[in-house]
Amino acid sequence: MIMKGRNFWAYIIKWRRRHLSDNQFMLLISLLVGVFTASAGLLLKWLIESIEHLLTHGFNITEANWLYLVYPVVGILFTMLFIRYIVRDDIGHGVTKILFAIARKQSKIRLHNTWSSVAASAITIGFGGSVGAEAPIVLTGSAIGSNLGRAFYLSGKQMMLLVGCGAAGAVAGIFKAPIAGLVFVLEVLMIDLTMSSLLPLLVSCVTAAGITFAVSGISPVFEFHLVDPFQVTRIPAYIMLGIMCGLVALYFTRTMNWFEGVFRRLGNPYARLLLGGVTLSLLIYLFPPLYGEGYDLITLLLNGNGTADWETALNSSLFYGHSHLLLLYLSLIILFKVFASTATNGGGGCGGIFAPSLFLGCISGFVFSRIWNIYGIFSFTVPERNFAMLGMCGLMSGVMHAPLTGIFLIAELTGGYQLFMPLMIVAVCAYLTIKIFEPHSIYAMRLAQRGELLTHHSDRSILTLMSMDSVIQHYNKVLYPDMTLMDIANHVSTSRYFVFPVVDKQMKLIGVVYLDDIRHLIFRTELYRDFRVAQLMKPPVARLSVQDPMDVVLKVFDRTRMWNLPVVDSEGTFVGFIRKSSVLAVYRQMMADYSTD
Repeated sequence: MIMKGRNFWAYIIKWRRRHLSDNQFMLLISLLVGVFTASAGLLLKWLIESIEHLLTHGFNITEANWLYLVYPVVGILFTMLFIRYIVRDDIGHGVTKILFAIARKQSKIRLHNTWSSVAASAITIGFGGSVGAEAPIVLTGSAIGSNLGRAFYLSGKQMMLLVGCGAAGAVAGIFKAPIAGLVFVLEVLMIDLTMSSLLPLLVSCVTAAGITFAVSGISPVFEFHLVDPFQVTRIPAYIMLGIMCGLVALYFTRTMNWFEGVFRRLGNPYARLLLGGVTLSLLIYLFPPLYGEGYDLITLLLNGNGTADWETALNSSLFYGHSHLLLLYLSLIILFKVFASTATNGGGGCGGIFAPSLFLGCISGFVFSRIWNIYGIFSFTVPERNFAMLGMCGLMSGVMHAPLTGIFLIAELTGGYQLFMPLMIVAVCAYLTIKIFEPHSIYAMRLAQRGELLTHHSDRSILTLMSMDSVIQHYNKVLYPDMTLMDIANHVSTSRYFVFPVVDKQMKLIGVVYLDDIRHLIFRTELYRDFRVAQLMKPPVARLSVQDPMDVVLKVFDRTRMWNLPVVDSEGTFVGFIRKSSVLAVYRQMMADYSTD
């Protein structure tokens, strides 16, 4: 039966190679990626809403509910056990995993990621985890694209494009935002746009968004009705809001990194569960809007018609009935949201930061505008609902270092196309503000520190994609210090190399013999027994490590002005040599492949 299945699949692959060009097939498979990704997104949203409704629909809005102390811990525990004993792999930080897969694993993402993130995030968020469903579904979409590419034995470049199609389709489908899906891939995943890559990305985005429209309607995710249009006189307020969003994004990024470090230092998973669960439960008990994605509060702030509506944000909390504390309440949520999100993932849950960024941005924009109006800054008022929407754009632009994604996503997410100019001002100001302090986004920070991040600079990206294995020359024969000149002559006669490693009995590199240095001796047979390798070798000018990124390798070549350098492992054991000419040859070939439409 298995053999018949393999034969049938082989027939399918042969048929497509015979009847479909690469471009035609990429369009077809990108359509499939869009269909599967949209379906996964709809399933995830339904699961989250169903679990959340089942657990919280009967809550009393006039008082705090003690079950908020229980549900988040239970959700994180279930998720941790699911990941630990069923998945048995790390599925956190979805976008970071995609960036790593592109940079270091030839765009290969494990098969279980096509479903595991959906299940884990549904449990986490449904039980109150203060994270978003978007990053898990982006990883799911990318995994679908990657595994379809592997099934059809596609090239590395095609695999990278399909990973991008999955991510683009995920954003387009879950947010009903096809343009934002495309821009997200170009800006965050940093996949270069060519004519051959544009069409598959568009097909995935349109397909995913179309399916979501067909199932859930054409209305935007967040209803927003523009009452107060753009006014030039408010530009100073837009600029100040953008700067504020950039600073809040900086606080969010750095605090999350610090708090994640606390969880990493806790070796025991149950200790992480205890810290994360207790932190999250207490924060949700005090601030119920932190439960789940927080989209209800976003909808309230975007559509509220005045103080009476906005005060409902205090429902089910200890602040209920204290409407004069609304701004303090929302400000404390801004302060503690990052701890709730980090505690969710650090404790063992699964989720992303799309929703937390939108949530924080909406509240930040609303608080900014309320304070502005209360204190009469610049002697003109600003519309709170507009600024709540603009704050979402500013926070996303700052946290993700993606101003274009922020602009188009919020415009499509809310239908706020009439405010394009304010969106652009806030996004640019937020991005420029955080860029002063943080050169990379929250997703790319860890990869950048390890030199594993793709960038929009083609030369740098090529160096990142190059592996040491592709350029290392492995030696079958080595020299030992007690060998004679005759032994060296025998090596030279059977070798095409001009440099020879000298190692000890443990294969530790101790020196190098250059053919140019012994050329005047090599043919004098009367000296064969007079010279030993120890006398003729030189200490290596520099040593490369197998873990060194390729840009570091080239810097060492430039610094030493050498054309051959030895490579050792972490223990100093000799691995081989790298020739500068080999590195440049591989680089030129990859650059040609990388640039071809």
